[in-house]
Amino acid sequence: MLNRYPLWKYLLILLVLLVGLVYSLPNLFPEDPAVQISSDRGDTTLEERRLERLETRLSDAGIAIQAVERNPGNVLIRLDNADDQIRARDLISDALGEDYVVALNLAESTPGWLESLAASPMTLGLDLRGGVHFLLEVDMEAAVTQRLEVNASAMRETLRDERLRYRNTEIDGRSISMAFMNAEDRSEARRLISREFPEFDYRNVDLSRGAGLAMTLTDTAVDEIQDYAINQNLTTLRNRVDELGVAEPLVQRQGPDRIVVELPGVQDTAAAKRIVGATANLEFRLEARTDTPEVETQTFPFRNEPTRNASLMRDVIITGDSVSNASRSFDENGRPQVNIDLDGTGGTLMNRATRTNIGRNMAVLFIEHKTRERQVMEDGKQVTVRDPYTERGIISLATIQSALGNSFRITGLDSPTEAAELALLLRSGSLAAPIYFAQERTIGPSLGAENIERGVLSVQVGLLLVVLFMLLRYKVFGVFANLALALNLTLLVAAMSLLGATLTLPGIAGIVLTLGMAVDANVLIFERIREELRTGLSVQQAIHAGYERAFTSIVDANITTLLVALILFSIGTGPVKGFAVTLSLGILTSLFTALMVTRAMVNLCYGGRPLKKLWI
Repeated sequence: MLNRYPLWKYLLILLVLLVGLVYSLPNLFPEDPAVQISSDRGDTTLEERRLERLETRLSDAGIAIQAVERNPGNVLIRLDNADDQIRARDLISDALGEDYVVALNLAESTPGWLESLAASPMTLGLDLRGGVHFLLEVDMEAAVTQRLEVNASAMRETLRDERLRYRNTEIDGRSISMAFMNAEDRSEARRLISREFPEFDYRNVDLSRGAGLAMTLTDTAVDEIQDYAINQNLTTLRNRVDELGVAEPLVQRQGPDRIVVELPGVQDTAAAKRIVGATANLEFRLEARTDTPEVETQTFPFRNEPTRNASLMRDVIITGDSVSNASRSFDENGRPQVNIDLDGTGGTLMNRATRTNIGRNMAVLFIEHKTRERQVMEDGKQVTVRDPYTERGIISLATIQSALGNSFRITGLDSPTEAAELALLLRSGSLAAPIYFAQERTIGPSLGAENIERGVLSVQVGLLLVVLFMLLRYKVFGVFANLALALNLTLLVAAMSLLGATLTLPGIAGIVLTLGMAVDANVLIFERIREELRTGLSVQQAIHAGYERAFTSIVDANITTLLVALILFSIGTGPVKGFAVTLSLGILTSLFTALMVTRAMVNLCYGGRPLKKLWI
């Protein structure tokens, strides 16, 4: 019989629509602005009486509290207004002091029964949810200097292995200079070093005492070092952002020496800036013996005791680059420590150094690159100048009891927070060059809410115009198309929620475009039915022919659009990807609702019935 579906097909359509409805529901429960209070020691926070005083203080300041929740290890205060978050955080921080960590948060409000079905709202992008935008500048000169320091250390080791004496090593710009006792030693050193380091131009230098050798990096080598530095920093920053657990972050290169980092939903900007911008690294060095020449040693203070110093060997055993994994834990006395796993090369170097130095002290040197900002006048305008500097401090100096391998631990840390951050930085990899914050911009939740309101309004206006057109043009069949359009929007939202896709402002534009395109298929079908009726076919035959003969045109048109959307997704970044995701999913849901859902509604109303006229 024409225009009748079997029962299983109706049930399948109903099941898909029901699942779509359930998984789109969490988007009706937006996240609440909140302030999270936790102890820096990780234990239970706040007794009841103190929490009541905090609530009273917030109420007196005119800050409306929606709810207060006690969770394991923290207290969450939900607020009615996102604009009150910063004021509430400042008031709570002043009242509690430094023993507690007070952070801004966005608390989910999805009902428990939906969470039990793994249903969650769509992830919102930076322009809708708020967050932070960082523009980072990579210090290319420091990248070259760091590479020269590593090369100089390797050169010294080569000369010592060959028992060639040298007096000192200096690094200036792109050059390394070494002094030797005589020209014969210089010639032999030049032969050995040039064989291992072909990226330098070598030049003999006449000195008042002895002979000098100057080694300058070629332009090609400098370009390779700088390109490696920014690519390595990109990888490291992506790893750090992944550790933060930010949904759909953006980390990409901008120009020759800059990196853009966008973190949607991050409101504790200080913590994000500390993790993203940290340029900390570790060096493992042996403590210098009393008879070690002064040119081969360096003196550093202890981080926790600035008045205490220790002399270390200039040569580095390994750096944080050799760390393959790091995790925070506690030693037998309950003090924080970091467990270190080295890669194969790092483990070999560590074993070789410690095997022959049992009983000698080894230091863990913490290195951090920072900047100081100062205001200067240039051409009558006040500009900010950044002066980079480096802090180096010993965090551990312990005696080597036995040969170390690929696994060991670092102790001497101040707090569990410091241990956790150090482990994170080591896991994600060290930066190949220091980075500085050229620009920092915070997008508040209020701006995101305004964008959402405007986006929703554009969807409503677009939906209304399409609904009116379909009703006026196709009468009862227009009602079917409009119902399918509403179901299409529901399925699109559900699909994005299930897939964890991020909704951005361009993504909303994709939804609006989808609404307009969603009725294209119905227009083709309905116009085809009209044509068949005009040729004299019966109502049932016209409906059947309309759906069957329009099918090929509909699929062809939508597949070409889908291919374009996939290309946009594959080569685009950021906003372009957001637009491509919503457009792709919208095409798929539109095909389902236009070809299956409207056909089911038409079949239920007209299928198998003797009709002489069709309101279309």
